[in-house]
Amino acid sequence: MTLQEVKLNTKAIIKELKVQGSIRRRLLDLGILPNTVIEPVHTSPSGYMRAYFIKGTLIALRDSESSEIIVEQRG
Repeated sequence: MTLQEVKLNTKAIIKELKVQGSIRRRLLDLGILPNTVIEPVHTSPSGYMRAYFIKGTLIALRDSESSEIIVEQRG
């Protein structure tokens, strides 16, 4: 399942990043690493971005980025 498919306020564990290049580097710098817990907490009014809680920080990702992150739903 991709991060984009996880329902709001549901925790997931990151398994794999399918992106390459500068976008991959940006995600890694933000702490989006394998075996890290991430939780979607808000969707933008436009519906094209979501806010995620990860490692005590709130970050925003475009749907195009979150659809390239493979996760396993927790619980």
